[in-house]
Amino acid sequence: MDDFQLSFSMMTESDIPEVTLVMKRAFDDDAQKHLGKESGGPLGYDNGDFFRQWLLPYDESVGHKIIAGEETIGGIIVWILPEAHNILGTVFVDPDYQDRGVGQAVWQYIEKTYPDTISWSLGTPAWATKNHHFYVKCGFVKVDQDPLIKPEDDSLIFRKELLN
Repeated sequence: MDDFQLSFSMMTESDIPEVTLVMKRAFDDDAQKHLGKESGGPLGYDNGDFFRQWLLPYDESVGHKIIAGEETIGGIIVWILPEAHNILGTVFVDPDYQDRGVGQAVWQYIEKTYPDTISWSLGTPAWATKNHHFYVKCGFVKVDQDPLIKPEDDSLIFRKELLN
């Protein structure tokens, strides 16, 4: 990893404007590279509604800001479920910090923070091949179905089983 220290802090409602700007940069960068579109992402990714829908209303949903120095460079939403079969709802990193070891450090942080997890599941767009490579590097495998993730059009499901 480059010469910057990462830290993490719990995301609160007051963080939404800041993390939304980073999320928009990250998702728009993917849309430009992979889809040839100027912008694009999940519903509400560009105005904070994504966090208001998927982070704030649920006790199981936990958000973390990814910080390099004093700058917020990304975010994570995880769903920590009572049965310990957890969901990685989203992870995003500012394009200026991608391909610098941040993703691997983030995944190590997630696993360290939630050591009782039995499995992780996630859904990701079929066209997001860079994401697929990252998830496989983190130990995920593509699966046809998962009881926790409903497949959407043009999406793939990945799962990681942990030995506890």
